[in-house]
Order: sequence, then structure tokens, then C-alpha cells
Amino acid sequence: ANWIATFMLGILYVDFKNPEVDPNFLIIAIWAPFLLVHLGGPDTITAYSLEDNELWLRHLFDLLSQLVVVVYVIYQSWNGSSLNYVTILVVVAGIIKYCERTWSLRSASRDEFRESILPPPDAGPNYAKFMDNYIAKEDEGYHVTMDTFIDITTPTASDHTSQGQMPNPNIPDGGALRDGFKFYNIPECLVADLIFSFQDHKSSQDFFRTKGCQHAFNVIAIELGLMYDMLYTKSVLTYSKFGIFLKSVSILCTLSALISFSFLKPKPITYDHIITFVLFGGAILLEIYAILVVLSSSRAMFWFSKHNNWGANFLYICISWCQFLFRLSHTVTWCNLMSQFNLIRFCLKDEPINCIKIQKFLHIYKYFEKYYYKKTKQVSEELKELIFNQLKNKSREATNIEECKRLCACKGDWVLEQCKFPIHKEQNGRNHDKNNCHICDINHSIKEVEFDQSILLWHIATDLCYYSEYSDSDDEPLILSPAALQSREKSQLLSDHMLNLLVICPFLLPNGIGQIRFEDTCAEVGEILEERKYIKERREVCKIILRVNTKIPPSKVKGDRSKSVLFDACRLAKSLQSLETKENWSKEKKWKMISNIWVEMLCHAASQCRGLNHAKQLSQGGELLTHVWLLMAHLGITEQFQISKGHVRAMLKLS
Repeated sequence: ANWIATFMLGILYVDFKNPEVDPNFLIIAIWAPFLLVHLGGPDTITAYSLEDNELWLRHLFDLLSQLVVVVYVIYQSWNGSSLNYVTILVVVAGIIKYCERTWSLRSASRDEFRESILPPPDAGPNYAKFMDNYIAKEDEGYHVTMDTFIDITTPTASDHTSQGQMPNPNIPDGGALRDGFKFYNIPECLVADLIFSFQDHKSSQDFFRTKGCQHAFNVIAIELGLMYDMLYTKSVLTYSKFGIFLKSVSILCTLSALISFSFLKPKPITYDHIITFVLFGGAILLEIYAILVVLSSSRAMFWFSKHNNWGANFLYICISWCQFLFRLSHTVTWCNLMSQFNLIRFCLKDEPINCIKIQKFLHIYKYFEKYYYKKTKQVSEELKELIFNQLKNKSREATNIEECKRLCACKGDWVLEQCKFPIHKEQNGRNHDKNNCHICDINHSIKEVEFDQSILLWHIATDLCYYSEYSDSDDEPLILSPAALQSREKSQLLSDHMLNLLVICPFLLPNGIGQIRFEDTCAEVGEILEERKYIKERREVCKIILRVNTKIPPSKVKGDRSKSVLFDACRLAKSLQSLETKENWSKEKKWKMISNIWVEMLCHAASQCRGLNHAKQLSQGGELLTHVWLLMAHLGITEQFQISKGHVRAMLKLS
């Protein structure tokens, strides 16, 4: 930790006020600059969160203050011996390492990052000069008219990569690497809350429409890996010419210092000498590891994918062995997991929490309780296909900014339209027609309530529908078609994932009172469980809730003081079940609609979350929500693009 290095510098500072105390003070003086090397940190991480980047100025001040301590220690130990000059070499390496980290933090700070990707200022065509010519020609007696055309020849980031170049077949995911670098400017603009050009928008949309699900998610994983490198590592400096120069100087200084110290050591080797050699060895190993990381990075693999010759292939084989031996990856990849949180399971408390009395005594039980019942599950390829296919279909409608806004605002409406779901106008309440009340409840749960309430309603309703398809006599589910089973499992996965976002990561969702609704609903479930302490399984809880008669809307009985949505969700579940009896829907069609509604809710949440919050999640391993957000942008379902197609150019016509 940084504070350890700072603490050690302080000890050295105190000791060197009287350097005569230790006869080996010349050797110990070398330790001080090694602490600067430690404070510089590894190349693979500079910040643990985006907030760390904003503190780059404080980090610079720390560098200056600690450098003063190091200089003081060297000054106190200076006697003109050869070891003093060895210390200077280590100081140079330490300053370079520390400055690299400070520069990387500054480059990844919000203002600097935004500034770095802003296009050069563009004043457009010279209006004053054009009007001078216009007036001059009129004064000469010409009849002047004007023709206009749109100039779309402005180069975009997409033009920098050759589209016809085939990647090296020996490089895994060579095509995805090429496409990830090609469209990397789009996530950059999204994170910085900037807009990208109409040409980039059209190019990306056309490209992703023609690709399959697996390739699209691979490209997005590479883009997010590059974004992680930019925001949380030293990559912004490491891959520049200046960064390579600094790295070379740092390595040469460290090696030179090690060789010099080896020749200058006295015959009786003390513990101080051994410690110094260990420090040198650690510094050299860190530099070697940093070089291997650079050679194994996405940028290096991208270079290999563009060069298909024996030299590049031989070097790639050598690096592949190093990757295998040291377990290195060419990019920071998503763990392909989605977090799960289930309301009824949370209320059941079906797993005992360790040290619960201590946690309650320290008043941290409430904080850890939710995380204890949070689980993770694998994101299946079938679920990715479901998400990709829905967004691909929506992309065909995203022809202008108004349509994009409409599609981003949908939180289930679009799915109901695609299912040709009947929409009945409400008159004097939702129960004006007993035959159609199930239709009204479903429409109401999507279109007329806040988003956090909609998530809770559909989460509980999905659970109720899921366990209603188990027979009363045993734990075996009813026989369903494979398609219905798949849709049901996807619905359950997405339902628990969306509730996890609401409860654990509410900052990723639109503002609302979701936490209050969740706690009030848990309290109402708790009352049911308190009366029936014999209940131990979710299936039993769901069946008891479904048995409650909900003919009268809960709001008319309870008022609006409590924000619980338990029995509103029960009404919704019964309405979904009524689709089979009253609308002659199959279970497959019902579960397909439910799973698609959950996908649309996920997409709505992704589109409403700010780019900065998506970027924050990269340091936590990434979120499915972030991948969906970027996939939507690539398919054109975003509001962050220019409406105009280019500069309007005017030409004078004389007659």
C-alpha cells in the first residue's frame, strides 16, 4: 500500500538526521528511491475507481513532497562514493515510475479525457468571404444565384482501418480485434457524454446488422477492455513513443544500478546487502512483467493480426508461451456473469448468515445482508441471442433521432406491440370490463407506473408464474415444450438480475423510490411468513400469495401510504396466467413475451444510465447492462449522434 512506502520514507528521514548511527547508511540510502518505484505502482493499474483519477493533482503534490524526502536522505548520505551515484540511477527510475502514474491519472480524469477526444475546432466555410464575393458580383452587374450541397467527405475514425484487410488467421479473434479498434471512438464518445458523427453512426449500424451475436459481443468486450485500459491503467502513456522512451530509460537505469551495486559490494555481505538485492530483483521482475503485459495486450495482438509473416508469427508464438506460463490475457475480459437477487428468497432468509450477532452489534448487518443473498449466474449464449435479436429488430426502426428516442424510452411497450397485444382504453378505472381486466393490468404495469415499480411488479409476477407451474403434490414442474422452458429460464435470470440492479446498484437506474418500495414489499412478505413459520421454500410462498383473492385493487383497501406492490404483482401474475385461458395463448407464447419484456426493461435501463456510471462498473468486472448499452449504440439505438450529415457548401452561379 502507498501509506507503507510513505511511512518507510518517514523512518528513513528520521534516521538520516544522524547518519553516523548506522555504518551501512550508504546502502540504506538506496532504499529511499526504491520506495518511489513502489509508489509508481504497476502498469496494469493506476486507479481503483474513477474518483482516483480526479485526485491526480494531490498525487502530484505527494510526488513532490516525497521526492524532497528522498533528496534529503541522499544529501545526508552523500560523501562522493560510487554508491551515491548508484542511488542517483535508482532515483531517476523511481521518478519516471511515479510520474508515469501521475500522468496516467491526469489523462484519465474527466476533463482531460473529454478534451483528448474532442475534434479540432471547426469554423466551417468562410461566411464573410463568401458574402464579399456575393456582393462584389452583384455590384459588377451579374445576376447571382446560389447552389448548395452537403459535403460528406470529412474523414471519420472508421476510415483509419482498412475494411478489406484480412486479419492474420493465426491470431485468435483477429477479426473482432480489428473491428473493436475500428469502432472504438464510439464508446469513447459515449463515456465522455459527447456525440459521434452521423457517418460513424451509419457505418456502425450497417456493420453490426450484418454480424452474428457472438462476433458482436466479442467486439464489444474488446472495446470495453480498451476503455478499461484507458481509464484504469498506464496504457495512455505506455503505448506512446514518449512512453516507450521513458520505459527504456527506467529499465536501463535499474539494470545499470544493479550491475554497479554488484561490483561495489564488500566481501562480508550483510543483511542490508541482501535486502538491497531483493529490492533490485523485485524492480527488475516488475519491469519484465510490464513488458510481457505490453506484448500480450490487445494493441499488440492487433498489430500481429495486421502482419502475416514468419517474423510476426514466430514472435506471436513466443508471446503465447509467455501468456500460458504467466496466465496473461490480451485484454481485460468480462467474466460473463450476471448478478442475481430474489425478493422472496431474501425474505425467507433460507441461508444462515455467519456472525449475525456481531454484525448487528456493529450496525453493519443491513449492509452485508443484501450482499449475502446476492448470487451470480453465467450469461448463456441463448440469452445473448435473445438480446441481440431484439435489438437487431429494433435497429430497423431507428431511422431518425425521434425514433431512437422512442425506442430508448420503451420499457415493454414495443414488445406488446410486436405481440399484437390488445390495448383497451380505460374508462373510470381499470375494472370497467371484467373480461378485459387482465389486459388492463398488464398494460398498466408497463405504461402507467414508474420504472422501479414496474421492475418490482414484474419480478414478483415472474416468480409467481414460474412456481405456479409446479404441481401441488410434488416438486416436479409441469411438462413444457423446450422453447417454453428456455424462455421461462431466461425470464427468471433477467428478473433476478434487474432486481439486483434495483437493490444493489440503484445508481445505474433512473431516479425513483425503488428502495422504499422494495423494503415495504419485503415487510408485507414478512407478515405472511410470520403467520406461517412452517414455510421454508419459495414455491410454497408463491402458491400462498397466488391463493389470495385480489378482486379489489390493493390501493383501494390500503391507500398509498405503504409503497408495497406485492398484491399488485399478484394481480399481474394472475393476468398473465389469464392469457392462456382468455386469449388462448400457449405457455410458450406467454413466456416468450415475458422474456422479451425483461430484455426491453434491461435495454431501457441501459439507455437511461449515464456513460460515466457504465465506466465505473468496468473496475468492478463489468456489467451485462454496459454490454447492452454499447450494443444499442452500435445498432443505432442511441441519442448521442449528430443529426446533420455534413457541412453545407454554397456555390455562386452567375448569369
